[in-house]
Amino acid sequence: MTPSFSSYLVNDVFGDPGLFVEVRWSKRALLFDLGHNDALGPTRLLRAGDIFISHTHMDHFIGFDALLRVALGRGKTLRLYGPPGLISNVQGKLHGYTWNLVDGYPLTITVQEFHDQAIQSASFHATDGFLRRDAPDTPVIGRKNGSSFCVLEDPMFTVRAVALNHRIPSLAYSLQEQFHVNINKERLHEAGLPIGYWLKEVKQYLWQGKPDDFRFHTTLYHEHHKEEREFVLGEVRERFVTISRGQKIAYVVDARYDQENEARIVGLAEGADIFYCEAPFLDQDAEKAHERYHLTAKQAGLIAKKAGVRELVVFHFSPRYTGLGHQIAAEAQAAFRGS
Repeated sequence: MTPSFSSYLVNDVFGDPGLFVEVRWSKRALLFDLGHNDALGPTRLLRAGDIFISHTHMDHFIGFDALLRVALGRGKTLRLYGPPGLISNVQGKLHGYTWNLVDGYPLTITVQEFHDQAIQSASFHATDGFLRRDAPDTPVIGRKNGSSFCVLEDPMFTVRAVALNHRIPSLAYSLQEQFHVNINKERLHEAGLPIGYWLKEVKQYLWQGKPDDFRFHTTLYHEHHKEEREFVLGEVRERFVTISRGQKIAYVVDARYDQENEARIVGLAEGADIFYCEAPFLDQDAEKAHERYHLTAKQAGLIAKKAGVRELVVFHFSPRYTGLGHQIAAEAQAAFRGS
């Protein structure tokens, strides 16, 4: 079964933090943090319409300029989500440039920042030189003290976040597929039905919760002809579809190891298939990590074990360990596997 999300770090484990997640079978991607991101190149950057920022320290936000430059002449909308202060940070970035020749450019940037009780939103449009337009605040639904909250709800998946203590709020994120839809290609072949875009439509109807008696018309493209057909969703599901557990990815950066942060991370990452977790320090330097509001590799491994994740990927290593990255990874895995 091919997973719906393909995820990988933007840089190596000593580079700026960033996670790129491609949504398979689409031209869509999600990007977590905007550190230095030249390695992605323009094509992949342009797929990332939804960008989730942990906080705006330089190594997590300097890549905004690269994304802006690539997207500027394109007819698209960039949607940024993050902690309090993000709107002003984006505004400051945009005010660092002169925009007298972009009145015909179609780029729009929307920003949502998540406070304890409300979501503040603003938009910036190239057509008016990226003037800030504030929208009315909206309440944060279902947010309790220390609990995760919904940042983005899509028919296919949900992105949730929790605020961690980094002497400022640093948002950790989880990406949860609602459920996985697997198409049985052998049964399609036996029924004389082609593989094609119409199957993406089927998946969307299932994620949207359409009833079994829902009827839809679609175009089937065979090798030498095309055909208009009507289907009943329940019949398609019964004959050709297997529904299974959805994929989950968690992303945690820049948080001190303490009881409160640990509980919040475990709650967010619980049962994740892949847990991307910062680990800048070896445990021999735990005191330094605590002072800098970061985790050690051992602490990352212990948290991953408590959360019951399937795979742990540590990154964001301090340059003081250059050439010793294998030691950090080994320490994390030893704590995670319990050896």
